[in-house]
Amino acid sequence: MWQDAAGTRHARAAEDARIVSLVPSLTELLLVLGLRDRVVGRTGFCIHPRDAVAGIPKVGGTKDVRIDRVRALAPTHLIVNIDENDRPVVDALGAVVPHVIVTHPLAPEDNLALYELFGGVFGRSEAAAVLAAKLQDELEACRAGTWRAERVLYLIWKKPWMTVAADTYIARSLAQVGWEVLHGPGGWAGAQRYPVIEDLDPAVARADRVLLSSEPYRFRSRDLEALRARFPGKSIEPIDGEMTSWYGARAIAGLRYLRTYRGAGDAHAMR
Repeated sequence: MWQDAAGTRHARAAEDARIVSLVPSLTELLLVLGLRDRVVGRTGFCIHPRDAVAGIPKVGGTKDVRIDRVRALAPTHLIVNIDENDRPVVDALGAVVPHVIVTHPLAPEDNLALYELFGGVFGRSEAAAVLAAKLQDELEACRAGTWRAERVLYLIWKKPWMTVAADTYIARSLAQVGWEVLHGPGGWAGAQRYPVIEDLDPAVARADRVLLSSEPYRFRSRDLEALRARFPGKSIEPIDGEMTSWYGARAIAGLRYLRTYRGAGDAHAMR
């Protein structure tokens, strides 16, 4: 038996298990583990691996799931995430899907348990062990780095400006390479995990570096240039949001990306 983030214990699934995934990064993990023939439904945001997901039916988005479509696919297992999926929708689907696997990774190392859970339940333990070994190598490579500590303002949205709190997967991924995300009182209040920045100027002033994520809001070159003009002399750069926020199999490449990105940025700053 394997336990999920909700404390539910799951037995080994049958060979004819039918899986609907409502989490883009976990759809990718299922396919990397060799479970393409068992995944019968996905969200429209489940786009990786691109060729493999093309033939899998869509059931809506991560929030606006079409319950009727899920029911029609007759899944035995539903994959959800505490942050990405709404509880009322998950509860409604739990009435029609026998097994709901709840996930909630909050740091890159949490993927080790995620690999074990998926590998065990769906009979892919050997493939999961390979991923775990690769992730361990990347975690050790990050720990071996001599990173200069920096305060980072990581922007995920505009109108209103939004950032990430320290207890998010993104923040803990950035911490692997010495980046600490800004937290109050720099223009935002409360303990939200994705807080609104009411006044951008003091927040930017406190940051050593500003990062514009490619998701969920896709910052474009015009946004980058506008902020650079508004805050001359401040380090403001785009960053691949999939590499900082997608857990599952992509976490391995994500840590490698962050090490390379951080190294290139430090080299540029020294010139």
